Amino acid sequence: MSSTNNVTEFIFLGLSQNPDVEEVCFVLFSFFYLVIVFGNLLIMLTVCIGNLLKSPMYFFLNYLSLVDICYSSLTAPKMIFDLLVRKKTISYVGCMSQLFGVHFFGCTEIFILTVMAYDRYVAICKPLHYMTIMDRERCNKMLLGTWVGGFLHSIIQVALVVQLPFCGPNEIDHYFCDIHPVLKLACTDTYIVGVVVTANSGTITLGSFVILLISYTVILVSLRKQSAEGRRKALSTCGSHIAVVIIFFGPCTFMYMRPDTTFSEDKMVSVFYTIVTPMLNPMIYTLRNAEVKSAMKKLWTRKVSWETTGK
Repeated sequence: MSSTNNVTEFIFLGLSQNPDVEEVCFVLFSFFYLVIVFGNLLIMLTVCIGNLLKSPMYFFLNYLSLVDICYSSLTAPKMIFDLLVRKKTISYVGCMSQLFGVHFFGCTEIFILTVMAYDRYVAICKPLHYMTIMDRERCNKMLLGTWVGGFLHSIIQVALVVQLPFCGPNEIDHYFCDIHPVLKLACTDTYIVGVVVTANSGTITLGSFVILLISYTVILVSLRKQSAEGRRKALSTCGSHIAVVIIFFGPCTFMYMRPDTTFSEDKMVSVFYTIVTPMLNPMIYTLRNAEVKSAMKKLWTRKVSWETTGK
């Protein structure tokens, strides 16, 4: 397969070709993106200033929020801008960069969610050894592992695509460069590449999902031995984690655990895990987590007292 190609840019067909629908989408997704950025920044600010970083759970939550901002920022601003223009283009290099970034941060998020499940398992099932097992050095190594894992996954995906020749057509029936829509445009047989891509994404998605299911099943079974108060607190924390896992892994499973095919529903499913999930994460973690709500109240009280003292 030759990597020679005469395609220098790709054209997105976008979410819709209807101008009225695009106007509504522009307002809606602009609002969603602002909620993503400010909501996740608020979580990070609360965790850092509220002195919660010493807790492994909030240490990982802080980086989950950072990944959510980066992940959605790779697709949302470009999509929002494209809703205002007739011709939605992206350069070949820009497309490959976006493909790398989406898979890098998406895979890193999967690994962080898996690590957070392990953290909850240790906290609830081995409480006496929790701080020994989840010390700062181990947390740093786990975090580094999530970033390295995300990098290796995405570099494989991009390496498989850049070697393919693209000699036209160059219209991508999507609003960002994702693996399956881009593979459709290659002017060569992509069956083998498609199998490797699906195996790469599918192994990570399915493997992580199975680990998550096992972790939370063991946690829920072990809760029977806890006191009523301990059970309520654990269920509150785990409930938020399980909600995030279902919202994120459902669409990811639909998109990446299947052969190299595309469906008309793909764009709406992609909106779910690139826009909706990063937007819901801060709400789920704050509304269902008493400790985060308490830290936010202290943060707000401190801000009010500063303003009062300033006056």
